[in-house]
Amino acid sequence: MVLSVVLIGGVVLLPLVIKDDGTARGFTQILLTYTLTLITALLGFATLWLACGTLARDVEEAQIQMVAVKPVARWQIWLGKWLGILALDAFLLALSAGAVFFLMQWRARNLPPAQQTILRNEVMVARASAKEPVPDLTPAVEQELKRRLAANPDVTVTDFDFMRKQILEQLKASSQIVPPDHRREWKIDLGASHTALRDQPLYLRTKFNIAEYATGRTYLGEWRVGEFNSPLQYQTNMSLAAETFHEFVVPPNLINADGTVTINFINRNETALLFPLEDGMEVLYRESGFGLNFARGVIIIFFWLALLAALGLAAASFLSFPVAAFLALGVLIIGLSSGIISLVLEQGTVFEVNHETGVADKPAILDYVALPFFRVLLHLINMVRGYSPIDFLSSGRSITWGQLGLAFTQICLILSGVLAAIGMFIFTRRELASAQGNH
Repeated sequence: MVLSVVLIGGVVLLPLVIKDDGTARGFTQILLTYTLTLITALLGFATLWLACGTLARDVEEAQIQMVAVKPVARWQIWLGKWLGILALDAFLLALSAGAVFFLMQWRARNLPPAQQTILRNEVMVARASAKEPVPDLTPAVEQELKRRLAANPDVTVTDFDFMRKQILEQLKASSQIVPPDHRREWKIDLGASHTALRDQPLYLRTKFNIAEYATGRTYLGEWRVGEFNSPLQYQTNMSLAAETFHEFVVPPNLINADGTVTINFINRNETALLFPLEDGMEVLYRESGFGLNFARGVIIIFFWLALLAALGLAAASFLSFPVAAFLALGVLIIGLSSGIISLVLEQGTVFEVNHETGVADKPAILDYVALPFFRVLLHLINMVRGYSPIDFLSSGRSITWGQLGLAFTQICLILSGVLAAIGMFIFTRRELASAQGNH
């Protein structure tokens, strides 16, 4: 009951205390991002704490022995506690998420009419995205490396990784950089969904970088959507800031017969611009409504809570309550440190790197053990954090049924299933009477 009051208070009172800037995106930032993050944090820590306490304290207070002697398998006791915690989480999550949804609908009426249109078309909607596939440059890198080695056979073996990285950046630069008064073209395939997009506008999301960033400066570019020499195209000139994402709408019916969208950018500045291959250009289009998309996002948050409950119960299966809580929180902190782990893997060492080359001068013995472990750990973290429903919902991105099914498989079946199997096995084999040795 207390947690329900705290959740509803946070969902309702937080948007009233923190005022938005009157825009659709500022409104979404307050109501969606902050409230869903608060809900996830409160329920996540409460789930972890409850999961550690409900089993560990039953063992420490000798209550579980009264149940274990009954004709009920211990794995059923463990599973019953897990399902009970999930039932409580489902009720609280549905209550708080429902409050967020209806509060958004009610507060949206206070926005200006122009911002309400933006909210309906760009935020409170489920938009799919399409990008150009990132080319595999590995064969070209190896071919160029062989050519350089043939031209300079005196290169030492320790320089290979640095040379590969240097060649890769040079090859990427050739397709990313747009010199002054030059043109960059993207052809983005919308797939089979292009037939349903007739008479519907498209949204372009773009980002570019520059060599020397200047605060407050903008860069002029000419945009053409449609075949470059075709009379049926949309043209506009925009002056945009670097190092940030920009989104703008283009008129409907500019899709080619083969389902592709052709986008051209002409650099009208005296400096070169760099459009990253990964997120330099993206096409967004409407796929479904906001309500169903919001429900799918909340379900993914529930998957996270199921994983935390399994983690807490698995720790409490063989540890006392304080130690189990400490272990579970430690694992959670490691899971939130994916940025540091990615940096270590990128540098190739857990120690200091050579700032001129960007790699370690000499691999340490610890690296041969730590780096493979970090790769596996980062892969497990990405299985959980690869689906960020809060980011998707706040930017109007579509959470597809395929993503929901993959999230269920990876988070609930694989990760939570492994933790549940470990917890059930340990709890089944544990000598419960030995836990009362100090009482």
